[in-house]
Amino acid sequence: MTKRIIPCLDIKDGRTVKGTNFINLRDAGDPVELGALYAQQGADELVFLDIAATIEKRKTLSELVNKIAHHVNIPFTVGGGIKTVDDVNLLLQNGADKISINTAAFKNPDLIQQLAKEFGSQCVVLAIDTKKEENGNWYVYLNGGRMKTETKCFEWARQAVELGVGEILLTSMNHDGTKNGFAVEITKLLAENLPVPVIASGGAGKMDHFADVFKDASADAALAASIFHFKEIAIPDLKKYLAQQKIVIRL
Repeated sequence: MTKRIIPCLDIKDGRTVKGTNFINLRDAGDPVELGALYAQQGADELVFLDIAATIEKRKTLSELVNKIAHHVNIPFTVGGGIKTVDDVNLLLQNGADKISINTAAFKNPDLIQQLAKEFGSQCVVLAIDTKKEENGNWYVYLNGGRMKTETKCFEWARQAVELGVGEILLTSMNHDGTKNGFAVEITKLLAENLPVPVIASGGAGKMDHFADVFKDASADAALAASIFHFKEIAIPDLKKYLAQQKIVIRL
């Protein structure tokens, strides 16, 4: 299986934003233009997260999804504020290929079964925001990283896969925006013990961070934002580097 490189577009007020450890957001550009650019550069997929939808208790921006879909020709996952089958129907009709659920799925696990039954597991991505606490355990956080739960990351991931999730987008809050590398330990735990693909997210800063998470953590895909948005690493260069590292990648 080829490893995937996935730029992430965090959207707030119609713009792409990027923060550190889930706070201190700064503007990173127009999501339609960025999405089109990454598709042209050879990104394997895109993830579009309406990061304020759950907090603001509103739906994901379907009109913006439609605009982005018209400018990209690669698989495209959308998340933020999704709570019902109807929400997903609307996004798929507007061009999304997959949907990402997080807080709503944790609060109502039956939602996973409903969506998997209606649209197929391959359409349902579970986003997990997780943080390593002082006791050494990784816990699940909700509401865009604002609310800690007492549930351990691996236990929730395993339960969700049993309910029908087809892929996991795992973001380490400790590593997010730091550019010090991905969370190899927790990514490896999920990737090597669950029967679905795991996307590593949070911490990409250099090309070798991608090689590390593919080789050492068995991640199926690696997601990054700021290094792409602020042109620190170009996707074609990254893919050439990974190919030189004997990692199977779509060039």
